[in-house]
Amino acid sequence: MTTRQHDSSLYEQIQSEERFQELKRRFRAWVFPMTAVFLVWYLLYVVLSAWARGFMGTKVFGNINVALIFGLLQFVSTFLIAWAYSRHAAAKLDPLADEIRHEAEGGADMAGTVAAGTGVAGAEAKDGTDVKGGAE
Repeated sequence: MTTRQHDSSLYEQIQSEERFQELKRRFRAWVFPMTAVFLVWYLLYVVLSAWARGFMGTKVFGNINVALIFGLLQFVSTFLIAWAYSRHAAAKLDPLADEIRHEAEGGADMAGTVAAGTGVAGAEAKDGTDVKGGAE
C-alpha cells in the first residue's frame, strides 16, 4: 500500500465539505450522549460505594452483594457500549467515511464511484453491473 502526500489544502477542503460535516455530526450525536450516560452510570456506582455503604453491602444471594453486581455491570455495560458503537459505526459512519476517503485518494472516476455506491443512476461499471448492482 502506498501513501500519497497531500498538502493541507486537501484536508481543509475535505473538512469544509457537507458530507464530512455530516460524518462528524453522526459521530457526535452518538458518542456524546453515550459518554454522558456511561459517566452518570459510573459516578452513580462511585457515589453509592462511598455514601451508601449499607445499600451496597446488602447481600443479594450468598456472599454476592449489590456492590459486586454493580461492579460487574460496569464491565458488561462497557462491552455493550463497544458492541453498540461498532454496529452504529458500520451502519452510519463507515460508508460515508469510505466515500470521503475514496474521493480524497483520487478515485473519483466512474467505476470507483459506482463501487462506492455513489454513482449516477444508469451508469455502468467496467464489469457490466449497473449502479443498483444488477447485471445487464
